[in-house]
Amino acid sequence: MPQEAPPNGGAPDPAPAGSWSRVAGMQAKLHCWAVADPGRRFDDLFNFVHDPATLIVAFDRVAGNRGANTPGVDGMTVALVGERTGVPGFLDDLRAQLKSGTFRPLPVRERKIPKPGSGKLRKLGIPAVADKVVQAALKLVLEPIFEADFLPVSYGFRPMRRAHDAIAEIRQFGTHGYRWVLDADIEAAFDNLSHCAVMARVRARVKDKRVLALVKAFVKAGILTETGDREDTHTGTPQGASCPR
Repeated sequence: MPQEAPPNGGAPDPAPAGSWSRVAGMQAKLHCWAVADPGRRFDDLFNFVHDPATLIVAFDRVAGNRGANTPGVDGMTVALVGERTGVPGFLDDLRAQLKSGTFRPLPVRERKIPKPGSGKLRKLGIPAVADKVVQAALKLVLEPIFEADFLPVSYGFRPMRRAHDAIAEIRQFGTHGYRWVLDADIEAAFDNLSHCAVMARVRARVKDKRVLALVKAFVKAGILTETGDREDTHTGTPQGASCPR
């Protein structure tokens, strides 16, 4: 699996090199196993999710993201974590919650921003810092597995791939006689995403019940609207709630 680009900005306390090395080794093994056996369903992944090295790297990713100091519903930011409990204490508590099964994601904080050129508003969802870290930890563990199943021509939301790569491939096709490009979009794709379909796809590769329960808890976490109302999420996933790259 190709290594990801470093996160945007700089984390206040970069993860030790040993933690990055341990996580990279875990990812490489998972990816190799997934490639070797396309039908394999992975168990015993939860221990990787709450492994101290995974959580350290996950926090580092969150701290280096542009939204690090945008608070969720609990008002916490990465900076406040450092001031109040310190990162080691914060991660130790988070790990204890994960191991004991008491961790529960908070609703995401809704924020509406203008959609360029449309006159409409786009709904963003801002998770709490602890939820961002656990999401990033899940991503570190699950991404190497699902990367094995994507086609080389798929560029969206993947490590070391971007829109410019897709454009370059289109240009390459153009040099071989192709003259048409199909531009299509799925209306309100994020808003109407089927939770059942998402969980079915995850179960196709993952059979660790604790990991499945954690993924389901995030998609069902709910939304706290700008007016202060709590809304359940029966379908869809808030934009902006994805894990940092």
